Order: sequence, then C-alpha cells, then structure tokens
Amino acid sequence: MAATPMAASSIWRRDWYNHGLCLGRCFMTRLSAGRAALAILWTAILLAGCASQPVRHKDPGDPLERMNRTIWGFDLAFVRKVALPVGHAYTHVTPHFAQVGIGNFFDNAQYPIVIVNDLLQAKFKAGLSDTGRFLMNSTVGIGGFLDPAVTVGLEKNDNDFGRTLGTWGVPPGPYLVLPFLGMSDIRDLIGRVPDGYLSPQNYINDIWIYIGVYAVYVLDLDARTVIPQYNLLESQHPFDSYSFARNAYLQHREFLIRGQSEKSQEQQEQELEKSLEDSGGDSSTEK
Repeated sequence: MAATPMAASSIWRRDWYNHGLCLGRCFMTRLSAGRAALAILWTAILLAGCASQPVRHKDPGDPLERMNRTIWGFDLAFVRKVALPVGHAYTHVTPHFAQVGIGNFFDNAQYPIVIVNDLLQAKFKAGLSDTGRFLMNSTVGIGGFLDPAVTVGLEKNDNDFGRTLGTWGVPPGPYLVLPFLGMSDIRDLIGRVPDGYLSPQNYINDIWIYIGVYAVYVLDLDARTVIPQYNLLESQHPFDSYSFARNAYLQHREFLIRGQSEKSQEQQEQELEKSLEDSGGDSSTEK
C-alpha cells in the first residue's frame, strides 16, 4: 500500500540522511569547469525559450516547473533504460572488494573539494580533520583504495561550493532539473564550476586515460548512488515523484547549509502534501 505523503516525506528524509548521499546526486557526475560552464549556458538558453510560454506557478520556488518536469521524465527514462542495466552489469561482474576499493579511491580523489570548502566556510576544525583523513588515505591507504582513516575516527564528510555560497547568504534561486545531472538550483549549478577545478581527474592530459578513468568513475557512481537511490524513490510509491523528489532535495540542501530547517517539520509536511495534491491535478505529471 502506498505511503501517505506526510509519512513518505518523513521516511524519505530519514533514509536520505542515512545513505549520506542525496538524491540530487543520483544522476550527476562532477563536471569539469568547462562542462559546467556549458551546462549553465545550455540552461540559460532553455530559460529564454521557456520565458514566452505561459506557466502556472504551483510552487514559488519552482517557477520553471514545466521545463523541469520534462527533463525529470527524460532523466528517469535514462536511468531505467540505461543506468540501471549498466549498473547491475557492473556490480555482477566486479568483485565486491574491488567495488569498495574503487569507491574509496574516487571518494579520496574528490576530497580536496571537501577540504577547500570546509576552509571557505570557516569550518577550520572540520578542515583539519578532513585534511588528516585525505593524507592518511592517500599514503597508508595506498592512494585511497583503502580507508584506514575511519579506523582512527576520521569520518568521511561531504561539502561543495554550492553549500559555501549558501553559508555566506547567497540565495538558491529557482529549482532546476538538468539532463543527466538531476536536481539542482542556480546556486548549486554555479558552484559546480569552482568544484570542477578541484577534481584531479580533470587534469589528466591524455584523452584515452581520461576517458578510461571517467568511465570507471561513472560506473562507480551508478552502482553506489543511482541504483540505491532510484530503488529508494520507487519504494516510497510517491503520488508524484517529481514533487516528492524536489521537496526532499530542497529540504536536504537547506539542512546541510543551516544545520536545521527554518520551518517546523509539520509545516514542511503540510507544504509537501499540498504540493503533491496540486501536482496530481496535472495530467502531464511524470511518475
């Protein structure tokens, strides 16, 4: 039996935090600065094209809902038809210990992003801890394939420049759904550019080595985030998956930036329930 909107909202937020990887990263890989800039340009073109179309604003934080729903449907179709089969094939042929090592390696390679954004947010204690974790795993952990840092209490954290902007008061702007990259907003989209400069794989000069590394990275991302989070979304049987995921994403990003929601849980659940009911009246809703 499908969960009620309010119950589903609570379950979703709980599982989101426990997984440690938000649904907004289900469909995304970290972009290089150049590709992120192209994504911003592409989005700006789409916004201009949608400006002349009358859109009924069901949510003040989502004025681009018509465009977003179309891209959301495309992303879901891509996950079902491509990402899920490829991810299942990868997990079937790759030994579990190898999957863990590959995941550890890419997490460690991306860790300079976390450290720099810790410092930019004036979280110096976290920055020191994350620097120690990075150095230990890069040396004792054989380039990051092992994770000895967790055994001495240096837990893995997450951070990004979108959160840095939010920490210093930059508003999120309109909610966005990007092709292949999933959920975002203007602030987080802009934040991909500086984060791209801190991704070491973007400095690989040999094109074939770069493609090989990036292909393995995408497979790892698919197996560790896309499949589990897609299954989690499906298990909640949301009345409208678009509104359900949008609210969960925005609430989670707000929590990461402020440490707690500005609104009470009851207010959030009431708004979510109203959003789901409103979206249910649109025949073009993508489930």
